[in-house]
Amino acid sequence: MPETFNASTYLLDTRLDQDAGDRLAVTGPGGSLTYRELTAYVCNLASGLRTRGVRPEERVVLFMVDGPAMAASILAVMRLGAIPVPVSTMLTGKELATLLRDTRARILVVSEQFGVAAQTAVADAPELRYVVVDGDATFPVPAGVHLGGLGELLHDGESRPSGALGPYGTWDDSPALWLYTSGTTGTPKGAMHRHANIRHIAETYGREVLGITAQDRCFSVAKLFFAYGIGNSLFFPLSAGATTILDPARPTPASVAQRLLSDRPTLFFAVPTFYAALLSADVPRDAFESVRLAVSAGEPLPADLYRRFTEKYGVELLDGIGATEALHIFISNRPGQVRPGTTGTPVPGYDLRLVDGTGRDVEPGSPGSLLVRGESIATGYWCRTDTTRRVFEGEWLRTGDTYVEDADGYYTCLGRTNDMLKAGGIWVSPTEVEARLLEHPAVTLAAVVGLPDRDGLDKPIACVVLQEGTSTTPAELIEFCRAELAAFKRPREVLIVDKLPTTATGKLQRFAVREFAAALLAAQET
Repeated sequence: MPETFNASTYLLDTRLDQDAGDRLAVTGPGGSLTYRELTAYVCNLASGLRTRGVRPEERVVLFMVDGPAMAASILAVMRLGAIPVPVSTMLTGKELATLLRDTRARILVVSEQFGVAAQTAVADAPELRYVVVDGDATFPVPAGVHLGGLGELLHDGESRPSGALGPYGTWDDSPALWLYTSGTTGTPKGAMHRHANIRHIAETYGREVLGITAQDRCFSVAKLFFAYGIGNSLFFPLSAGATTILDPARPTPASVAQRLLSDRPTLFFAVPTFYAALLSADVPRDAFESVRLAVSAGEPLPADLYRRFTEKYGVELLDGIGATEALHIFISNRPGQVRPGTTGTPVPGYDLRLVDGTGRDVEPGSPGSLLVRGESIATGYWCRTDTTRRVFEGEWLRTGDTYVEDADGYYTCLGRTNDMLKAGGIWVSPTEVEARLLEHPAVTLAAVVGLPDRDGLDKPIACVVLQEGTSTTPAELIEFCRAELAAFKRPREVLIVDKLPTTATGKLQRFAVREFAAALLAAQET
């Protein structure tokens, strides 16, 4: 048998073995826990989950706000040898139900704030048997489904005669974590990660790029259900014995400024859209006095936005690129070696290739499709064989991004190699938004493209053609999208037009739609 390795013990028990049990592990509005207290919480929660029949490699879906309960739930499920599946709290009930069915989950753990969405989802998830609520919310559930509280689960675990549950004997290749992504195609799919992947990102990006130590305090705008956020707020700090600052609230410039001033992080993580929002909100300079490094990922960071942020706050800002399929960042700028407008150089532990349409490597200075290889690459997508075969090519992950490498080994993003786009660092499928727009009785044609805003960051813009004799407004169509799609997927602008650019065979020309939409928006502004 292979040597055992469990990511939960790597992140928690190791700290106790190092006599760091009294060090602060988690803090924020949801409460504070030392490493000893967090370990006890995780053990009791794992034991409680075992009383509900959770088995190794079974999926447990977590629809929760950031806080001690969410962090402990991720670690407790991994400790059992089961698979935590933290999902976006921006999902509608219908979207959550889709993921519950896809995972075949028997247990859903949900924060009380999301009871309405959970109620809708539970009604359409036939495999579900337990709903565990963190809080006091109650709602009707179908027959055969048990609704209980997280406190009840903890009590049952703590009162087991056997005491705290020891970690399950997983090893490097055991499944540890699923994260859903729409990155390379428009359909949500679960990227499957091993226990060893967590150790790899901690010992490459965390150690080699961030230089994280036990004295650091990490605060991430990206939440724990993101690959970016779970590394920033859980895997990196706990692997170093540092402190993570978890805020359950939806991030705004005002709320983040308050957290910066009150909790004094040393490492700060956000996406370019949020850095632009901080600058627009004129967050005071002293909010960043404690921060030694800021990190940007999720979408390319424009050079001007980098300059404006660093000049105002005096904090070095490292841009990088990662992927849900790679678990975290694999190209990054380095402290003292930032080249604005570039994504940086390969993170130690990762190899890169740029290839042309035939799969041949291109020369430096020539654009190519980006492939990455490293120990943190997912094993594939759950039940998505065709997509897995297209995206995972042996040891290599095809990212779907077009890059160019300069003579000094710095990589610059030139855009996507398909039609997917990002809004605020989150993948948006144009076809998914178009399909929703076409459900509106007044819409006969729809095209969604990404166009840069004043900060140079892409936002989804929709062009629609209406049915003859009907009428609607852009605002109505935006709200129509919000009713069935997560809010971040909504178009930021809707342009009602007479026709859309197509080929002679009627195929939509997206490049022409982009030019067309850009010209219309420019005309509106003038």
